Amino acid sequence: MNFATEIVCARCENRFLLDKLLNLCTCGSPLLVRYDLKNAAATLAKTDLQGRAPSLWRYRELLPLQDDANLVTLGEGLTPLLEAKTLAREFGVERLWIKDEAQNPTGSFKDRGLAVAISRAKEFGIKKVAIPSAGNAGGSLAAYSARAGIEAHVFMPRDTPVANHVEVQQYGAVLTLVDGLINECGRIVAQRKAAEGWFDVSTLKEPYRVEGKKTMGYEIAEQLNWSLPDVIIYPTGGGTGLIGMWKAFNELEEMGWIGNKRPRMVVVQAKGCAPIVRAFDEGKPAAEPWQNAATVASGLRVPQAVADFLMLRVLRESSGTALSVGDDEMLAEIPRAGQAEGIFFCPEGAACIAALRHLIERKWIKSSDAVLLFNTASGLKYLDVIQSTLTKKS
Repeated sequence: MNFATEIVCARCENRFLLDKLLNLCTCGSPLLVRYDLKNAAATLAKTDLQGRAPSLWRYRELLPLQDDANLVTLGEGLTPLLEAKTLAREFGVERLWIKDEAQNPTGSFKDRGLAVAISRAKEFGIKKVAIPSAGNAGGSLAAYSARAGIEAHVFMPRDTPVANHVEVQQYGAVLTLVDGLINECGRIVAQRKAAEGWFDVSTLKEPYRVEGKKTMGYEIAEQLNWSLPDVIIYPTGGGTGLIGMWKAFNELEEMGWIGNKRPRMVVVQAKGCAPIVRAFDEGKPAAEPWQNAATVASGLRVPQAVADFLMLRVLRESSGTALSVGDDEMLAEIPRAGQAEGIFFCPEGAACIAALRHLIERKWIKSSDAVLLFNTASGLKYLDVIQSTLTKKS
């Protein structure tokens, strides 16, 4: 059973049928899947999840795949929500959790979106897919495409971590290294996709990856016994996870599975690439492109995001905030977190810890707050970045 009914533009509310292969709306904005949540609430119960597979597909009825014969999975999702008691004591907060997305099959949260997107691509009979990637999404696309028997093309900045290059090639995808950032990779995909017959799975330029990412929100609610934390701190490049979680919370409330309490959502970016932070601080509805973007956190090096207006909307609706941290700050948190909690953070995840430090100093987060932050990928994928930093220090 599936409760998806239509696909709707996030800006102009233009509606599309589920059986139509889609990228962006005709107005150029992202598309989102809409569900019959009234019927879902009458049919599904929270207790129905008991005994289901420990993956994101436990929420199968609230995902857009129409036929289970097309489901492509490596066991992604239902990552642990770890209570960080040592760090909580250090920071003086009542409760602190880490959602450890490093425990996904290819070592990052990108597996959620790509599992759903590739499943839908298979459902539509797609033979070739292409993606611009700052690193981890490329490896994830390559893995799921290999499992689905789909030809994958990955365009990646030349200076992304070596692990990302190797991973893509070992899964058999065609890797093109680009002298530029992810936006330049995206331009190449857009220019060539029609001639090459590629389905473009760029961040929020199709409506399926965000559906996979929203399951982080479903899981948080389920793992916290259908309650939500006071604050969620999230490292943000393209913003799929932020938008997806907010969508999940709204869907859960509409089904009556949670109440109307929402976390204050926090966007964390790098000082060398912080377009959403700047737009939020200036009170703007959209973000200007960031010039000369530079940061060791490759997942945060996104100069311009197609869903900038949606990210800013989430921040304002949640009474949240946005802030940037320096590369040195986030790298310094990696060994601290490792020694405190036994988790090998990626730079993007470590940026959340640095942000937490700042927000406590500003008293934006109080000692009574329950806080959740994300480790979005394994630090093992960044060994060359971390080793380079250690070498410079020595």
